[in-house]
Amino acid sequence: MYKIAILASGSGSNARKIIEHFANSSVGQVSLVITNRKSAGVLDHAADFSIPTKYFFKDVWSQNPEEILETLREYQIDFIVLAGFLLKLPELLVDHYPNRVVNIHPALLPKYGGKGMYGHHVHEAVKAAGESESGMTIHFVNHHYDEGGIIFQAKVSISPEDSAEAIQKKVLALEHTHYPAVIEETLAKLGE
Repeated sequence: MYKIAILASGSGSNARKIIEHFANSSVGQVSLVITNRKSAGVLDHAADFSIPTKYFFKDVWSQNPEEILETLREYQIDFIVLAGFLLKLPELLVDHYPNRVVNIHPALLPKYGGKGMYGHHVHEAVKAAGESESGMTIHFVNHHYDEGGIIFQAKVSISPEDSAEAIQKKVLALEHTHYPAVIEETLAKLGE
């Protein structure tokens, strides 16, 4: 069984869906939640399921990623899932987990990706461009923002009347539906 670490910065709604999904999985289990914010809502979700948590302040991520890698090794983590994690993952971690780090992006990459394109910024850009559809992308993490290999995409129709908030709700529903299952499928392929 693969041991998963979830990295999250915010409320953790995707993290909760993943934790719930893997509570009954024979493929993987969430063994650790890591955050860069002491007040992140994801910590409450981890507590609900008695999952250990670790907090590393921002400077550790950029100046001492070895400390984070040591924690991942201590918990024997096999796979990393980013779920609303707002820092760029250190190259050291990406290199130690090749094709074993996944992220979810609230748009159809390669559109609306890159540095600064997260959360409401993405949905506002989609709205401003007058797109007729949006969606979400699950991808592997490499050394560049939102440029890793695409694993899965799902689309949703949007209308000119939709606000950025309405677009966000539609995309989040796709994320909650697909992210846990796609992670499990990706883990299952590791064993092939």
